[in-house]
Amino acid sequence: MERLKDNWLTEGLIDFEYKKYLLLGYLKRVKEAFGRVELYPFLSDLVFHYRNLLQVKDNHSIFRDSFPKEISAEGLKNLELNYKRMIEDDAIMQELESIMAFALPQFKASLDEGSFIYDYVESRCEISPVGLTSLYANEGYLFITQPPENETNVYRYQVTLFEQSSELMRGIHTQFLLTAPRTLSHTYENLKLTLIRQYTELPNPSAYLVLSKLKFPFDKTLMPIAKRLLVKQLSTAA
Repeated sequence: MERLKDNWLTEGLIDFEYKKYLLLGYLKRVKEAFGRVELYPFLSDLVFHYRNLLQVKDNHSIFRDSFPKEISAEGLKNLELNYKRMIEDDAIMQELESIMAFALPQFKASLDEGSFIYDYVESRCEISPVGLTSLYANEGYLFITQPPENETNVYRYQVTLFEQSSELMRGIHTQFLLTAPRTLSHTYENLKLTLIRQYTELPNPSAYLVLSKLKFPFDKTLMPIAKRLLVKQLSTAA
């Protein structure tokens, strides 16, 4: 799966037709993935590229941020010279502005399509606690089930807090533990009790179930959305 480079706008040949070809090829792959209801990693990529282009459009000096980060001192010096040349070259700036004018609505249309699919998948999912929740809910277990509901993927989760733009954000890390059978005798509550006995370092954990009413691609769609649902649930409960 070929993704669009972070610095696609400023890397290589600055030519409208070339960049148009590059972008449309990428968006074709995005559309094919969305047609399979596979949201990630393309949806997060689209968000990044669209926001980045908006920033660049409003402030040309942000071109500097689209250059590769891990480069030598000599490479940095050369890029600084290239950057200076670019912003002083009216023809290049006009070409870049034409590329951005074409690219922004293209990204927006793909982003809208992905967001529509995301909202639909999320609307078909329900999240609920399994048994009693712990006062400390930033670490526990996540169960994910989808039709035909004969098995459950079990993860251990840990939420971390970090500050971004003076706002406290939540990040989540998950570790796959097992795929458990789902039967009348293997309920979600019994599964939670089994985990408590097996992982004694979490004697009173919270556990949450994300139940999808429809079957979706697991790794590329359902799992990322389940993690976001869990973060939203914990944020609301905090």
